Amino acid sequence: MNRRHALRHIALISGGLALIPSCDFSKEDILAAYQKLKVTASQKALLGAISDTIIPAGEIKGALDLDVADFILVMVNDCFTKENQEKFTAGLSAFPDYVNQTLGKKYEALSVKEKEQLILDAAKLEGDDTEEGKRKAAIAYFVNSTKRFTIQGYMASEYIQTEIIPYSLIPGEYNGAVLISDLQKPRING
Repeated sequence: MNRRHALRHIALISGGLALIPSCDFSKEDILAAYQKLKVTASQKALLGAISDTIIPAGEIKGALDLDVADFILVMVNDCFTKENQEKFTAGLSAFPDYVNQTLGKKYEALSVKEKEQLILDAAKLEGDDTEEGKRKAAIAYFVNSTKRFTIQGYMASEYIQTEIIPYSLIPGEYNGAVLISDLQKPRING
């Protein structure tokens, strides 16, 4: 190996070593599936926990079991304007701090009743022109949008449409002489 190649390699290696301290590996990766949103995996998990508080599992599957958080993020990514996307992500980012300031715990550590009351209170927050007021308005917008899309995504899921309330694109035949006690599951016609 000649001296020029060795010097070039030493210069490249030392330049690379100089850049390593400026690399920040502590940040969480942003999910690539949502091009217009900057959402991390922990924020998606929080969104899933909030949707599970809105529609919990019981005799039938809950919102978390049906991955409604993915539906919410796809709807926000595809259907919201840029301004509304920014307000939604600002509310999503500010929500953990709001929970900590309000109840002094993380959202996951709260009881079911505390979670329900927190969601109800956060949906009623009102903002003003101050920085704190804008944060409250973003949190309220985030919670209300999450509630709306949780219900929409849950009711439109394959599980609900096929097993709980069967969907029929074409209405069945009309039979006016059926007793109410003989009726089966209700059918939703498109």
